[in-house]
Amino acid sequence: MESFPVEPTVIVPFLLAVSLIELTPGPNMGYLAALSASEGRVAGFRAVLGVTAGLAFYMLLAVFGVAELIAAAPLVYGALRWAGVLYLLYLAWEAWRGARETSPGHAGNSDHKPFWRGFIANVLNPKAAVFYVTLLPGFIADDHAAFWLQALILGMAHLVVAFIIHGLIVLGAARAGQLIAATSHASTARRVLAIGIALIALWLAWETR
Repeated sequence: MESFPVEPTVIVPFLLAVSLIELTPGPNMGYLAALSASEGRVAGFRAVLGVTAGLAFYMLLAVFGVAELIAAAPLVYGALRWAGVLYLLYLAWEAWRGARETSPGHAGNSDHKPFWRGFIANVLNPKAAVFYVTLLPGFIADDHAAFWLQALILGMAHLVVAFIIHGLIVLGAARAGQLIAATSHASTARRVLAIGIALIALWLAWETR
């Protein structure tokens, strides 16, 4: 067994793979962009922490082999899938109702809704479970450390990459929200974002069928 727990040659390909996955438009990206544009950076980063916690949840399930059971159980997977779709549609409806506000909101110190909504949206996203079941094992070498240790190390690297990319999305969307709020099209732009979240919900239903 090699002294390094993870095969060194897989680190760069793994980081590239997870970066491409996180840069692909999906539920997390759409929700974070819409939230940050309408409520600002503070709410956006709280949602990022929630999304990251949701990813960590599935990472730990993968480490202990539970994520594979979820992905292989049709009833559990189906329930998770439709719950995620309905939750995104609920978030889209909330964003549509909030489009009447004329300027980005500001999350208070005690407002933990963005965190929990980001967490729930990610836990109800079956693609997160499938990611750890299908992609992660391909980067684990049999002649290195135990599976759980390699999965934990690579999973933590994925969390760091995801946090950075999601953080950049928040900063960009929050800045765009400020610029839009200064125009007469702020309400229309937020309704467009709400429609975008609804379309992502429909895409999730199709992609995970």
